[in-house]
Amino acid sequence: MLDINLLRTDPEKVRENIRKKFQDAKLPMVDEVIQLDRDYRAAQQQADALRNQRKVRSKAIGGLMAKGETAEAEKAKAEVASLGEELEALEEKEKELQAEIRKRMLVIPNIIDDSVPIGKDDSENVELERFGEPVVPDYEIPYHVDIMERLSGIDLDAARATSGNGFYYLMGDVARLHSAILSYARDFMIDRGFTYVVPPFMIHGDVVTGVMSFAEMENMMYKIEGEDLYLIGTSEHSMIGKFIDSILEEDSLPRTLTSYSPCFRKEVGAHGIEERGVYRIHQFEKQEMIVVCKPEDSMEWFRKLWQNTVDFFRTLDIPVRTLECCSGDLADLKVKSLDVEAWSPRQKKYFEVGSCSNLGDAQARRLQIRVRGKDGKKYFAHTLNNTCVAPPRMLIAFLENNLRADGTVAIPEALRMYMGGKDHIG
Repeated sequence: MLDINLLRTDPEKVRENIRKKFQDAKLPMVDEVIQLDRDYRAAQQQADALRNQRKVRSKAIGGLMAKGETAEAEKAKAEVASLGEELEALEEKEKELQAEIRKRMLVIPNIIDDSVPIGKDDSENVELERFGEPVVPDYEIPYHVDIMERLSGIDLDAARATSGNGFYYLMGDVARLHSAILSYARDFMIDRGFTYVVPPFMIHGDVVTGVMSFAEMENMMYKIEGEDLYLIGTSEHSMIGKFIDSILEEDSLPRTLTSYSPCFRKEVGAHGIEERGVYRIHQFEKQEMIVVCKPEDSMEWFRKLWQNTVDFFRTLDIPVRTLECCSGDLADLKVKSLDVEAWSPRQKKYFEVGSCSNLGDAQARRLQIRVRGKDGKKYFAHTLNNTCVAPPRMLIAFLENNLRADGTVAIPEALRMYMGGKDHIG
């Protein structure tokens, strides 16, 4: 959510940002907010004037009563009562105007960083760098479900019977590999100085609207019927929510946290949810990174976060590339975002396995996460998040890149201690 002062002082900057994100339908909201804000401030001034009048007249009543001027005192009481009714109506108007302003401010997109490439959608994202040599072996790489089934590691039919499409049973060595990757990711992030956290897997509605846009919420979140609780789509939601309504001392920053959680997503409109596979599913697990920092440090942390993911995948012999998200592909709260994509030798192309985002002060402003500087002044923190690893999608990349000609799967050195010392499965 933007600072209302930006719309008061530089509305054209907000309009230009909306155009860069190809969301021209939102342009009228800028003028609407400006007018609503004028009306709100006018109502606020009127209310302040009435409060002052009421205070003065209330004081006068005591003096009139002391002088025995009962009739004048009763008249003053009636005037105070009338002012009270008028003030109550103005306060209600203030609330209504505030609600209308907030409703629009929540959907006006955050100001993107100047370095973000301008483009309409993900087809215009820009490749930045490749890490590792993408290899296509001279033997066939089967579809990932076929690899898992040959290892007796997955049962989609049983999951479809119990839960429907978009769910799975992992079994045996594949299930163990899934857990091993998460355990390794946990220790990898701890070794990089992050504090390990297991967060709540359900959050209140005010936290949901604090960490994401309405469009994302509608397409992602499962709501618990009859309760103000939502299943998290990623641990970022509850991890950033951890700091709601807090004032952090500047000396305590940055807060660097790595969290494990299951994730639940509706995947509304997602292509391929009916396909036989585990690329796009309703339930998965993830190791996440969260940073809460000073504004001047957020871009440096952005670089560090995506580099962590690149380094993690390279320790598992998986080639990756980084992709800068263009303006039209950025969610409304994001200032800048970069995807990490892993190489698929079967498809002979890269596919997304993680996303790193700098949200500036958007989440902090919505959730009231403030920092107290050494001078005592308060300001909004910056928040960032990034995927370290999210199996089973990551399993696709792992199995394809480590599959041998004989059908066995090599276990890189980094994972062997989590796999009981095995150097391969199958």
